[in-house]
Amino acid sequence: MQREAGIYGSIRVALPDGESEPFAYDYDRSIILTDWYHKSTYEQATGLSSIPFQWVGEPQSLLIQGKGRFDCSAANPPLKADVCNNTSPECSLYSTTVVPGKTYRLRISSLTALSALSFQIEGHSLTVVEADGHYVEPFVVKNLFIYSGETYSVLVKTDQDPSRNYWATTNVVSRNATTPPGLAIFNYYPNHPRRYPPTIPPSGPMWNDIEPRFNQSVAIKARKGHIYSPPATSDRVIVFLNTQNRVNGNVRWSVNNVSFNIPHTPYLIALKENLLHTFSQTPPPEGYDFKNYDIFARQNNTNATTSDAIYRLQLNSTVDIILQNANTMNPNNSETHPWHLHGHDFWVLGYGKGKFDPINDPKNYNLVDPIMKNTVPVHPLSWTALRFKADNPGAWAFHCHIESHFFMGMGVVFEEGIERVGKLPSSIMGCGETKHLLKP
Repeated sequence: MQREAGIYGSIRVALPDGESEPFAYDYDRSIILTDWYHKSTYEQATGLSSIPFQWVGEPQSLLIQGKGRFDCSAANPPLKADVCNNTSPECSLYSTTVVPGKTYRLRISSLTALSALSFQIEGHSLTVVEADGHYVEPFVVKNLFIYSGETYSVLVKTDQDPSRNYWATTNVVSRNATTPPGLAIFNYYPNHPRRYPPTIPPSGPMWNDIEPRFNQSVAIKARKGHIYSPPATSDRVIVFLNTQNRVNGNVRWSVNNVSFNIPHTPYLIALKENLLHTFSQTPPPEGYDFKNYDIFARQNNTNATTSDAIYRLQLNSTVDIILQNANTMNPNNSETHPWHLHGHDFWVLGYGKGKFDPINDPKNYNLVDPIMKNTVPVHPLSWTALRFKADNPGAWAFHCHIESHFFMGMGVVFEEGIERVGKLPSSIMGCGETKHLLKP
């Protein structure tokens, strides 16, 4: 949970010399969207591990490029003026200055701990052109829905009244949150960058309106001329049922009723150095009781367990992952989960509502122009289908990018081609049973 404590940033990768992008713009900006808690990650982790369970709650603020605001009078217990002073210059909103009549590329990343967001710039349309490093067939939105771990590039034309500034806002979606909107200033030169717009910030979409979020997911296709076709078939299909469970009195998140625990000895070293006794060798389940499990009902899930076992994949094989969402332990409640895969990009073959049909739904997979991504949402009471090539030797995490959910067990690990991994440096040794591998 170190990301929400501030360990994050963005790296911009330039094109190789001689290559050009399939769209034009005048200026390039990067914007990171996050949320902010007053409680430390240590306090949050303790509460998540406690009996009785203490949920982290909603964040106190939304930040745009590290800047946000908090109403000091709303603190409970009240905060002293030397602790909370929202008139400090350090509390000024983030402002990005733009020149009228130009086109800007905004590279927008979400690194939230919990929140799914909508992002908009008052009075301006956003043309989506890239997602997770892959070119998108352009489409226009007013609100960009973005989930933790995702990155998008949008083009914005500065074609509005240049005598004023405009609001850029983020709002929480998918949760009935108490967090106020994130605010920034889209500053038209030569207006002062801290000059507030004359309007009130635009309101965001309804938090529980799933349809526009689902439609945006479906709309994202690979750009013509930049399509990397997926293999026509897969060698293996693994279905991941996403559930909330109670295991030995603890509230946990699980995949196929198994909640993930991270062992003390890192997988990569354990696999390479044959320390296989340091984690379970019982293969984790590749599906669930499809016929009898009702994803719409509140389930007891009394058979849930914890495990640190991993999925062993054949090197260079093609793997399909079906993310199946379900109801939580609360009635009529299903959450959005952004799933993030390390070490690979995957093709997004399709989305669907309700329960995935293994016979008929694959017939409708998009094998023509699917986008490649590394993070993708599974929407409430819905499914998402992915395909990837297991062509990167190592041990790779696949997990919900919500900090507390991964901490509570919502993740798995894939191993592939470990014999192809080179000699590991002694500098990475020291955790768990790797201490004896440290060179004196």
